Amino acid sequence: MGKTFIGLLVLLAAISVSAQTDLQKMVATENAFAAMAAEKGTKAAFLANMADDAVVFVPDKAKAKEYWSGRGESRSLLSWAPNYADLSSNGLLGYTTGNWEFSAKGKDDAPSAFGDFVTLWQRNSNGEYKFVVDIGTSHDKPASYSTQLTPPAYSSHSNEKNSSAADTANSFFETAAKLSLVKAYETFAAPEIRSYREGLPPVLGKKKLLSYIKNADARTTMTKRTVFFGSADIAYVTNTYSQTTKDKNLEKGNFMQIWKLINGRWQIVLDIFKPVPAK
Repeated sequence: MGKTFIGLLVLLAAISVSAQTDLQKMVATENAFAAMAAEKGTKAAFLANMADDAVVFVPDKAKAKEYWSGRGESRSLLSWAPNYADLSSNGLLGYTTGNWEFSAKGKDDAPSAFGDFVTLWQRNSNGEYKFVVDIGTSHDKPASYSTQLTPPAYSSHSNEKNSSAADTANSFFETAAKLSLVKAYETFAAPEIRSYREGLPPVLGKKKLLSYIKNADARTTMTKRTVFFGSADIAYVTNTYSQTTKDKNLEKGNFMQIWKLINGRWQIVLDIFKPVPAK
């Protein structure tokens, strides 16, 4: 009787795992990644969860394996939790985003730095999700540390016509250069776009993003020649930008855009700009 009961529990657990959607598996991988950082250290966790060709922005772009292999061990704790995630229709490419906080002396120390992260995940030939891009921004301590996962704003659909996000993105860059960045986002941003800027909490929604860009009153130039990486209905690109404010302050850094095919049209669902301090 006991063996039968134990066998039933094992069977139910196996069914539960197999019944997980790819999106749930990706989110579970992110959570396990964070748990490993708390248990074994940030360095070990990053090295165990990255793809061989992964990149990180620290703050400039760097090869993840080279960067983390060269880091010394530390008692500090970087903790994080996803509160939004989305995945391509074929389950090969997706992303998670959420809060992070840093405690210099470890888990018993009060957090001293805060921000948001964006992680790009790719499923490998073994069916495991490994991160290919890790990037984030910092800002003041948020009112709350959100761990409640919000469902994707848009459904995933197969890209039957094999349309390219790059073709649409070229129009975005041309519109930004010839007309304005505001016009480019008005035309190509999804209504529920998530946008991240250094020093600010996430800017959620097209209306808030357009208001932010207008109030910033800055001239932003983004590198036009870009290489997209995508699968089915999700694609992403990373490249450099420069920005001159109305006070003539110059900022340079890297940006990432995530595009999604929504109702047959590629739209920006997430972007993040990460400045690199002048040397």
